[in-house]
Amino acid sequence: MVEMVTRPYAAAFEKFATADPDVLCLSADLTSSCEIDGFRDRHPDQFVSLGMAEQNMMSFAGGLGLAGFRPFLHSFGVFLYRRPYDQLMASVAYPRRKVRLMGFLPGVTTPGGMTHQAIEDVAVMRSIPNMTVLETGDATEVESICEAADSIDGPVYCRVLRGSVPRLFDTPIVVGQMRELALGEDVLVITSGIATEEALRAREALEKAGVSVRHLHINTIKPFDERPLLDHIASVSKGVVVLENHVTEGGVGSLVAEIMADHGVGKRLVRLGLKDTYAHGGSRGYLMKHYGLDASALVAGIETLIGAKTGITEEQLSAARVDAVHSAVKAEAL
Repeated sequence: MVEMVTRPYAAAFEKFATADPDVLCLSADLTSSCEIDGFRDRHPDQFVSLGMAEQNMMSFAGGLGLAGFRPFLHSFGVFLYRRPYDQLMASVAYPRRKVRLMGFLPGVTTPGGMTHQAIEDVAVMRSIPNMTVLETGDATEVESICEAADSIDGPVYCRVLRGSVPRLFDTPIVVGQMRELALGEDVLVITSGIATEEALRAREALEKAGVSVRHLHINTIKPFDERPLLDHIASVSKGVVVLENHVTEGGVGSLVAEIMADHGVGKRLVRLGLKDTYAHGGSRGYLMKHYGLDASALVAGIETLIGAKTGITEEQLSAARVDAVHSAVKAEAL
């Protein structure tokens, strides 16, 4: 039985921030949606509300960084790079300010549609010089994301999970270190974020079907240590499948493809994610099924890689976890 943790970020950030007065909490009118409303009420001296003015918030954060503060910006991921892109580049990334961008609702974790779904954020952020990119995959990583981000001498973008989050791991994020979840010999499966939970749903059925799976969970997307990945790729006979909550262009799948190409690795790679499309509104489970981001899609991707059917049915996969709607009066879950 997987432990579910309610609002892990709220408690973790408050504990972290109150230990250091140089840490400031910035919000862009999404305070409760980013689980920092309690922090605002209890620690007003460390909280700044910038309203729906993300460009100004980004420039303001750059100034705070210049003054020696370490601002943590809280908003939905899309509003931390689409709207304030120029300010992000000029005021934060170029001067390497210690600004921590806490981006909630990555990918299809919200049914709010394309305006709220950060589906290309990894592609954008990892292309920006000086930017570190981290992604949480469970409650333990959410609880440790503040310390991980604040260990970086420069700007950091984090994909953060909110609400009710499963606990999959016992140890906190270690920046630059992937998690080795299984060490099979046939297929290497690489996942990040919520895709890791889907891979865990599929692994037992795959093993029973005779497919030996090596499974890596990636939480540090940039910078990335290539050598361990190359060793894992060399340890499997069939090839690699990447499953991610992101478009297939520019994300973890592209990162793996680049590394394989740079080192002349001649094994097949299957990239699973959103295929050149925006996602429409709907529950997370529905969207992951519809766009091929779930455990069944992973099984199909592995079948494509090995050129054989496994015979695995939906019923043989571990049960899908169904997220409760955040509010009966806010079906868009914002």
